[in-house]
Amino acid sequence: MTTQEILSHIDHTQLKAFATWEDIEKLCREVMEFHTASVCVPPYYIERIHKNFPEITICTVVGFPLGYSCTEAKVAETKKAIEDGAEEIDMVINICAVKNGEYDYVEQDIRALREASKGKILKVIIETCYLTEEEKIRLCQIVTDAGADFIKTSTGFGTAGATLPDVQLFAANIGPDVKIKAAGGIRTRVDAESYLAAGCSRIGSSSAEAISKE
Repeated sequence: MTTQEILSHIDHTQLKAFATWEDIEKLCREVMEFHTASVCVPPYYIERIHKNFPEITICTVVGFPLGYSCTEAKVAETKKAIEDGAEEIDMVINICAVKNGEYDYVEQDIRALREASKGKILKVIIETCYLTEEEKIRLCQIVTDAGADFIKTSTGFGTAGATLPDVQLFAANIGPDVKIKAAGGIRTRVDAESYLAAGCSRIGSSSAEAISKE
């Protein structure tokens, strides 16, 4: 796999709470240089990126990073993000609801954002580090049934990030129309190649520049 092929699968990411416009502008210039799949940024910066870098595909996060905001708030976030110029939404599931076994709520939460993001790409972050294997498998089914485009491993803000066994578990349990995104701790070319080979279509990483130089 060529370096450019790897980079084309990366959502080049900066989601730190203290990210400045200087940081985001640098990230966007790297997206243009390395031709990554998208730039993944806080909602606060969407409109400014869309104005200054209109050629870039913008990905943003909703209900991030803990997921337990109410569905109505997530829907409002999603609609505003799309209005500002986002093409891709990475939402966090309600992990509290999962732990209470309230899977109907989890599915309806995703379905509401699927409706709000119609025509755009919806990725569903399940935050694998907090889940049992049984919960992960159930969520593969729910994400599929809810019509999301991707299931995503992690926010990068939990107790652990992506793992290859989780990606392999996803691949065995999602529907044929659902893709996989891995995020959290993927920093090298070897890492990226391993996750793509395991079945990922996207990788969330802040290391596109480093990967391009390896």
